[in-house]
Amino acid sequence: MMNYQVIADNGSMYNTPATYSWYLAGLVFQWLKAQGGVKAMGETNRRKAEKLYGFIDANEFYANPIDPRYRSWMNIPFTLRDDALNSVFLEGADARGLLNLAGHRSVGGMRASIYNAMPESGVDALIQYMTEFAKERG
Repeated sequence: MMNYQVIADNGSMYNTPATYSWYLAGLVFQWLKAQGGVKAMGETNRRKAEKLYGFIDANEFYANPIDPRYRSWMNIPFTLRDDALNSVFLEGADARGLLNLAGHRSVGGMRASIYNAMPESGVDALIQYMTEFAKERG
């Protein structure tokens, strides 16, 4: 690929770049720029993570098994006080449009993925549901 003779011998068609992937990446970059750029997204992601971790850490019904020094801003695992409530929690979450919260198979519990496209209002909705669930089941 880095040999111009190979490219010339193949009429510049030795390797067709993944143009669709480039196109999608370009759309993502435009969206990120419209959100204020990388610095603004970093601040938003930090705020979302701190809000959710803060709620979990302050609530006796939920727990986060990750040492605070190593916590991700993107994937936030948490457990319920009683594992028997996991399926009930997930059903209620799904009914509210809070999807894909089932935890990783090696860890169990729940996992909230709050990547760039997840608005802060989504984190707020999750916290509201978690608050209601803990009051009802705690």
